[in-house]
Amino acid sequence: MATSIGRRVQKRRDALRQQGLRPVQIWLPDVRSPGFAEECARQARLTAAADLKDTELSDFLDDALADLDAPETSEDEA
Repeated sequence: MATSIGRRVQKRRDALRQQGLRPVQIWLPDVRSPGFAEECARQARLTAAADLKDTELSDFLDDALADLDAPETSEDEA
């Protein structure tokens, strides 16, 4: 049975390669590891503190959000 599964996997990989794709392996943090959640929280606190100090960025983001919330007008109306 393993051979038929192996053949099916190989067939799928070959089809993806025919489409111009290639396999890529990436390494990610293990979210189950001890200390992962604490490290995420630490980095989030640092980011939040930096954001509070950057009023220019905050103003820019507020303006961008206001642009998104504004109703669309056609060029004829403008």
